[in-house]
Amino acid sequence: MTRAEILAWIERHGSRRNVEGMARYGIRSKARVFGVSVTTLRVLAKRLGKDHQLSAALWESDCYEARMLAAFVDDPALVTRRQMNAWAADFDNWAICDTVCFHLFDRTVFAWEKARQWSHSRREFVKRASFALMASLAAHDKAASDAPFLAMLPLIEEGARDERPLVKKGASWALRTIGQRSLALHAAALRVAGRLARSEEAPARWVGKDARNELASAKVRARLARRTRRR
Repeated sequence: MTRAEILAWIERHGSRRNVEGMARYGIRSKARVFGVSVTTLRVLAKRLGKDHQLSAALWESDCYEARMLAAFVDDPALVTRRQMNAWAADFDNWAICDTVCFHLFDRTVFAWEKARQWSHSRREFVKRASFALMASLAAHDKAASDAPFLAMLPLIEEGARDERPLVKKGASWALRTIGQRSLALHAAALRVAGRLARSEEAPARWVGKDARNELASAKVRARLARRTRRR
């Protein structure tokens, strides 16, 4: 399918009700939004297969769903630093940010670099992308040792002081996900969560308590114990 055919397909499969529902969850975009569900887009992405050039063309279109689709069809081996920076600069809601990071960027060779670099950004969704990348790497990079994740914890602790809700929620997501990789990371993440929970700054306290509640739960501890026994 060409870009024009895909855009026509998106328009046909859109739903005004879905657009309104997305808006209630804070999913708004400067691009056109047609209200096609992610599940439906994933079905189309499977048909299209990996296509780096098509992905680039879809991203350049003035369509939210086309950009979501771009994340599913791109080839992470062909993604460049320049592309990652350009796309991150275009993020305008949490859904596109998290989807691109979780399904594409975390599989690139630049993922660790960008997670560290973007954590210092002043731009809301670029900084959110930093923490989304950290969480995605924690979930997907099974070969990584504890060391690079331990190095991320100071960045998360600093980012937790950001007052913007989507940034602090991203910091909590990263801290909670890293803390569930191993017993050592769990202990380290709980220490960070404890310090944050005692902070005089409201955003940091929120992140600390949110992360601590999950990491200290019996469910997470039991899952970690089972994983340790299997090893």
